[in-house]
This record gives sequence, structure tokens and C-alpha cells, in this order.
Amino acid sequence: MRKLIYLTFAIALFASCSTDVVINTETKVIETGVNPDSWAVIPAGPFFYNMHADAENIDYDYEMMVTHVTNLQYANYLNDAYAQKLIKIDSGKVFGHHPGDPFDGYLHEWEIPAGDYLHIPFEEAGSHIKFVNGKFIVHKGYDNHPVVMVTWFGGKAYADFYGYRLPDEKEWAKAARGTDKRAYPWGDHINSKLTNYGSSSNALQRLFGGVIARTTPVGYFNGKTYGDFETEDNRSPYGLYDMGGNAWQWMGNDYPDVHYRYMRGGSFTNYEYNIFVWARNSAGPDFYNINIGFRCARDIKVEVVVKETETSEETEEK
Repeated sequence: MRKLIYLTFAIALFASCSTDVVINTETKVIETGVNPDSWAVIPAGPFFYNMHADAENIDYDYEMMVTHVTNLQYANYLNDAYAQKLIKIDSGKVFGHHPGDPFDGYLHEWEIPAGDYLHIPFEEAGSHIKFVNGKFIVHKGYDNHPVVMVTWFGGKAYADFYGYRLPDEKEWAKAARGTDKRAYPWGDHINSKLTNYGSSSNALQRLFGGVIARTTPVGYFNGKTYGDFETEDNRSPYGLYDMGGNAWQWMGNDYPDVHYRYMRGGSFTNYEYNIFVWARNSAGPDFYNINIGFRCARDIKVEVVVKETETSEETEEK
């Protein structure tokens, strides 16, 4: 049953795009000028949630990564985690400890006890991170592409390592949509100049010399022209790139009665309806694919400044 569910999910992902899947081990290096280490502040307040624009409110400020986590960022994390013996390597795959999830015993729900779970396979086609001479490295040209082939466990482990978190669905939705009722993070229209999705494959094929690289560098659709391909700026109201398209993004929610984890944002394999700010997909937490990545959220650190006050004793002369 488990394999059947995953197979159905995979077919659905690829059926949404009519082009053949091409996996490259190297690609053209493209600098977008967008810093993957940047964060954006998402202010507290009301917003409209999901397709029917339900009124919602988040009562705290928080931050979200401006881009997906990149291959280089994830490789650096793997090297640090490996040095600290927080992850293990077995048969071309990275595993790490997960403390387990609450189990409700609901119909078809799988129990996820404490144990070691798959984070990322690095010897399978589609992964651009490899383990060479005791170190994780990235295929040439893919440093600033979103890391893919990462399971929910692998995304959460990265976030936990740095004191971040995977965003919950409402946090993600507000960061993508802002406070109006737009359909896409950048507005109410979509075209091949705005994001990497199923209908933009021909333009990308020209750009990459006849071979589709599939993912595009994070922040690629920023209004710049690359060769003869002119892009439009796809930032959300809070300045986040690729909140629609490029790679699905794992969410942090662990809902009662289900073991599935949810994803938002759509990917390069999907058409317009999967790029809507309310579109979502789901899979088991150990599922991975060439179009699934993530980005992180974090609390805003409040710096408390403690003033030292000098006290003096008054002496009375008697």
C-alpha cells in the first residue's frame, strides 16, 4: 500500500508536465545577484488564507528565507552535521535521528516512532550533492539551485540544526500572498517569464543550450535578462522569490490522524493550477523527488539590552 501511494504521487507530479525529464550532472553557472542567506520579515496581522480567502490572523512577527535552501547550503550543513556525528551514511543515503511523532491510531495512519530516517539520497539521479573523499560537494553549476531529493525528515533536520523551523502552512501562505487576495505570489497572472513551471520549459531549454536543467537558480526570475531570455520579478509582497514554481516546499505541520506532510508552491513539473498560493500536495515524510525542496522560517530574535545603573550610597555626616 505504501509503495502504491508513493507511485501515485510520483505519477501525479510528472503527469502534470508533458516534457521528458532530463537530469544533468553539470549545468551552466548563472549568478542571479540574489543572496540565498537573506531573510524577510513577515509582520503580524490579518491575511486571506486559501482559495476562498478565509480571514486569518497571525499574531506574531516572524522571518522566512528569501529563497529555497540551496544545494551549497545543504551540502555545508551535511558536512557540519557529519563532522558532529549527527547523521549517518549508508548505501549512498544520509540518515539521521528523529524523535518520533504523536500517533493517533487513525485509519491508514502510519506510526512514526523515534529512530533514524532517510534525509537525502546522494547517489541517485536527480541529486546534485555527492559524497567525495569524505566530503559532501555539489555538481558544477548547481550551487545556487534549490536542493531537491530531500525528505521531510531531511528538511526538518536542517532547520533544527540552525535553530530554524519548517514553516507551517499559514506562515507560508501569508509570506506568499501578503494581505490581499492575489492568486499567485506576484499577482494574478502567470507566464513563462515569471517562474519555472511546466509552461516555461521551452524558454529554459533555449537558455541552457538545448538541455533542460529543470531547477533554476534561486532568485532567477528577478527582472533581469539572461542571454536573450528576459525574466519578470516574481517576488511575493514581502520579497520572497519562487514562492510559486521551481520546487515544492515542505511544510512543518504534523496534523492529527495523518502521517502525511504537506507541500506548497508547486514546481517545474506543474502547470498553473499548482502554482496558486492555495495549492498544496502531500506525501509521507520519507518521500523525495527531483522537484521537492524546502525553505525555513524562524522567530525574530529580540535583543534585550540590560542597562547597568550605578548606585551610590548617600552618607550622612552626623
